[in-house]
Amino acid sequence: MPTTPEVAIPSTVGGTVPVPTITPSTAKPTDAAKPPVLPEQATAPPPPAAGPVSSKNLPPADKLGTGWKTFVEEGGAEAGWLGNKTWTRQRSAHQAAYEALPVGCAGRLPTGSLPVPLHALQATYRTGADLPATALLLRFVNAAQAQQYFTGYQARMAACGASADAQLAVEPLWSEQDAAAQLRRYAGAEAYAETSVRQGATVALVAAQDPNAGAEWAQKVVPELRTVIDSA
Repeated sequence: MPTTPEVAIPSTVGGTVPVPTITPSTAKPTDAAKPPVLPEQATAPPPPAAGPVSSKNLPPADKLGTGWKTFVEEGGAEAGWLGNKTWTRQRSAHQAAYEALPVGCAGRLPTGSLPVPLHALQATYRTGADLPATALLLRFVNAAQAQQYFTGYQARMAACGASADAQLAVEPLWSEQDAAAQLRRYAGAEAYAETSVRQGATVALVAAQDPNAGAEWAQKVVPELRTVIDSA
């Protein structure tokens, strides 16, 4: 629920007219299903780690697919973030968790709230076919919150629908407890095969711009992710 901004003691202009001074709320966001009030600020290169979450929480690139390799993106003004000369970067946890949710679906999505993670780390790769791929790690305060986000995320993906007339169509590929794979197809644009997994207090989302990466790929990737994503 939105919090009412604190109102500080009024100051005066010329000693006569009171002018209330508004102090912005410092309350932490509590719902990842709602966009952040303030977007990520690209004022400096982001750290390569997000708190305790770092590159050690990602499997070696070749474990995610044959010929995969890490890739350093330059970032910049058009990208909305500044490069840090590494293949991993800290994200605003609220922004990252919100942007991961499906948008532009034909189906009506659930409206329940979702927990905001403590930390978010994004990594960039190139597949064996030299196509873009990313991994997003969301570390929550505990396993219960990670489970709540993962369940809400999967419910939204399932409700999105596979209509070719929508901005986004989601085709389910495979699922088991705490892991799933889908194919995201954007109208007039690229398609992404995506694997998601929840382990302990961490949710991992791996997406590859490769519509041929299907259920078999997901089943191979999941155990590799489970091994490292929630380690200290």
